[in-house]
Amino acid sequence: MLKVSDYDYYLPEEQIAQTPCKERDHSKLMILDRNNQTITDKHFYNIVDYLNKGDLLVLNSTKVIPARLIGKKTTGGVVEIFLLKRLDLNNWECLIKPAKKMKKDSTIIFGNGELEANLIEVKDDGNRVIEFTYRGIFEEIIDKLGEMPIPPYIKSELKESTRYQTVYAKKGASVAAPTAGLHFTEELLKEISKKGIELAEVFLEIGLGTFRPVKVDNILEHKMHTEKYEIAEDAANKINKAKLENRRIIAVGTTSVRCLESSELVDGKIMAHKGETSIFIYPGYNFKLVDGLITNFHLPQSTLIMLVSAFAGKEYVFKSYEQAVKNNYKFFSFGDAMFIY
Repeated sequence: MLKVSDYDYYLPEEQIAQTPCKERDHSKLMILDRNNQTITDKHFYNIVDYLNKGDLLVLNSTKVIPARLIGKKTTGGVVEIFLLKRLDLNNWECLIKPAKKMKKDSTIIFGNGELEANLIEVKDDGNRVIEFTYRGIFEEIIDKLGEMPIPPYIKSELKESTRYQTVYAKKGASVAAPTAGLHFTEELLKEISKKGIELAEVFLEIGLGTFRPVKVDNILEHKMHTEKYEIAEDAANKINKAKLENRRIIAVGTTSVRCLESSELVDGKIMAHKGETSIFIYPGYNFKLVDGLITNFHLPQSTLIMLVSAFAGKEYVFKSYEQAVKNNYKFFSFGDAMFIY
């Protein structure tokens, strides 16, 4: 039995990063060389020194939306809505507070009435489905009325919403950031490209399941959330060419890993496609495409620390986490990073 408790570790609360690093690429960076089992402390801007000419860096270009909305019921009570997943043009799965007081067909009004939501379904897992009505462009209204959905372990106010967005974010409706990508600046990406390192963009829309803990004792009984993903033709061609030429494919973040590893290979090649994935990667998994991983430090007992353990080996990963605690690294979304190769 693979036990969830085996993926716990000690972390002082003060090492949970509450604010982003003043400069994106000045976070600490831990280098893990799997062949030599070494652990080296650097800064994120040093990543260039550990990337080789010809490497393919795969980025998740998803965009985080201001998914937290505060509105009022027609009776005047304040309601908080956290958008989870877009189901179609106007319908969203969401969390509502206070949930029990919201009955089916209840209406919530946001702003000056430019956005309204009607509760149309209560799901078995406690999530709700709402239908929006609005005047204008939905995305523009959300940008105006919504707040960035920073994780619950961050208690400080986010002063610049752009700091919870990668510099290469392009599309989508993610409710969490691909946090490993937050360390990159436009200048650093230019420096990386100048060295002869290729960039490919994939897309995976990140849901709240990223933050949800594993609540079963046996890892194999855990049910993963489903997320939309897409690998466009340009990215597929770059990935196939790198694989054919035996060049390293390095995923930026666990979401890029999940996107790549969800793909079916036809005659050893990845095809351009889009779909949904609920892939769960834990120790014992054989990676098809990923040769290197840039990632942050993840929550204890989370599916993400299990994924990293599958890639680098549990004992090695937990040794690195122990060193990170000792050397005062910052953890989670606004925290420091590691590069595993």
